[in-house]
Amino acid sequence: MTKEENEERLAYLKNIVLNLPHKPGTYQYYDKRRESGAEAPDQSHIIYVGKAKDLKNRVSSYFHKEVDRYKTKVLVSKIQDISYSVVNSEEDALLIENQLIKQYKPKYNVLLKDGKTYPSICVTKEHYPRIFKTRNINKKFGSFYGPYSHISSMYAILEIIRKVYKPRTCRLPLTRERIENGEFKPCLEYHIHNCGGPCINKQTYEEYQENIRQAREILKGNTRDVEEYLKGKMEEYAEKLEFEKAEECKQRLIALDNFAAKSEIVSHTITDVDVFTIVDDDQKKNAYINYIHVKNGAINQSFTYEYKRKLDESDEELLNDAIPEIRERFGSTAKEIIVPYPLDFKIKDAEFFIPQRGDKHHLLELSEMNAKQYKFDRLKQAEKLNPEQKQTRLMKELQDKLKLPKLPYQIECFDNSNISGTDAVAGCIVYKGMKPSKKDYRKYNIKTVAGPDDYASMQEVVRRRYSRMIKEKEPLPDLIITDGGKGQMDVVREVVEDELHLKIPIAGLAKDDRHRTNELLYGFPPVVIGLKTDSELFHVLTQIQDEVHRYAITFHRDKRSKHQLHSELDDIKGIGPKTRDVLLKKLRSVKNIKEADIKALTEIIGQSKAEIIWNHFHENDNTKEQ
Repeated sequence: MTKEENEERLAYLKNIVLNLPHKPGTYQYYDKRRESGAEAPDQSHIIYVGKAKDLKNRVSSYFHKEVDRYKTKVLVSKIQDISYSVVNSEEDALLIENQLIKQYKPKYNVLLKDGKTYPSICVTKEHYPRIFKTRNINKKFGSFYGPYSHISSMYAILEIIRKVYKPRTCRLPLTRERIENGEFKPCLEYHIHNCGGPCINKQTYEEYQENIRQAREILKGNTRDVEEYLKGKMEEYAEKLEFEKAEECKQRLIALDNFAAKSEIVSHTITDVDVFTIVDDDQKKNAYINYIHVKNGAINQSFTYEYKRKLDESDEELLNDAIPEIRERFGSTAKEIIVPYPLDFKIKDAEFFIPQRGDKHHLLELSEMNAKQYKFDRLKQAEKLNPEQKQTRLMKELQDKLKLPKLPYQIECFDNSNISGTDAVAGCIVYKGMKPSKKDYRKYNIKTVAGPDDYASMQEVVRRRYSRMIKEKEPLPDLIITDGGKGQMDVVREVVEDELHLKIPIAGLAKDDRHRTNELLYGFPPVVIGLKTDSELFHVLTQIQDEVHRYAITFHRDKRSKHQLHSELDDIKGIGPKTRDVLLKKLRSVKNIKEADIKALTEIIGQSKAEIIWNHFHENDNTKEQ
């Protein structure tokens, strides 16, 4: 599009905006101009649908205000035409908007990624009603309860109903006349006591209808009313000495109590409530909205939806779109809606409530926990398909925690090992992409430090490591981690920054009194970085620390073992292992070899080697004689 064409497009759109009314309504953006004489463009070209309290103010904000969000700028650049409709209230605008989004699925509207249907429980309108699950909703055939997002919850309700009330499962066309005429025979369900046998008049019509009525109350979530009814009947039968019937009521009551105990999490005084919370992913591309419906203290609906942002919508905007849609989807008529913060729209016959404490606040926390768990599960699924995603996420998290200029792809960690200064060594391990790069590991024998000076040893190793990397022009690490706190960080910084003039971030892992890593330090002067000790990132950092410990200690043990097996004869030039072994076999010890004369040595290993050994041990004697 040329500059002239864009100016002409904007002039056309602004002219439409000028004529918009200051009334509530819906508006539609199109990516194609309407044909001459047409009231609106082809609806297949709708790219965005919105609602507004004030149409003129809302639509004009797209063209007269500076838009910060990139995706919104893209949307505005695609708009070729605008249409709108005026309604009486914002609630009506909300409903129309929801309907249009479902119908046309505009490119830039919030997209609900989950499009599946959920089963419901049907109670048929037959003379002897049946109760079963179904995904086909046709209210001509009966009453429907649900839908149930958690299949296990639905089966639990069906099981308790079948256990307590034993509704028929057959599809026989039962009528009083046909039953009285004896047209039916009992089936297996009757013989195994899963059915009361209404088809053969073993269960009266009135008793069957009462059971169905109570089952309906359970489906509505009113277990309390059913329990009170059963208690009354049990006491009534007991007074009449009908103990078998009283025992039957008691067993039903116990089953209902067990079911209610599993499903009730708050006070049964909370009669009918919807709960909504929202959690964003790390990139804020998707949002997870959890919905919970509570009926008489029991959660009978719970599900988390994933919404994909199209125009960097805020959380409030997403909830504005999601709440009416989800309520419609589940057929909720709750008059109270619990949300985490105030929203700028209203729902007909319902009020928003933001609890600060109590059972309702507990429900809000529960909903948020479900949303976070769903987010975590989705993240794990994605990381299984793409393992590198996990490493990138951990690097990004570490970068954010330490405020690093770039991702810490290459991390190096150092550790010393010695016993009172003897056999002093050090190790350097390298992690690339949060994974050990063992080919880059390095071992160091401490050369310039005498005695058990860990700080000086650390400085020597760091100096040798990065001086060589600079000389060989190897890529420097993005982060150095020291095995220790402030002291180790300071001595490393003196070498890296003051001597070598390098700008490499330095962090430290400090231990507690029990020698367990419990703090991540960073900066100068070092400060504690807020990091949970049970987090995945902290686990990786301690893994790095454990790895450098293992590497340095293993190297130290190997060196000490070699030293313990070392003989003074090994230091004599010209004397090999075979000569050493022959001498030790004959003379038993190095002391005896030192005291032997040259004649004895010659008899064992020959004259030339005997002279080498004799001269080595008696060099000082020869010097004194001279």
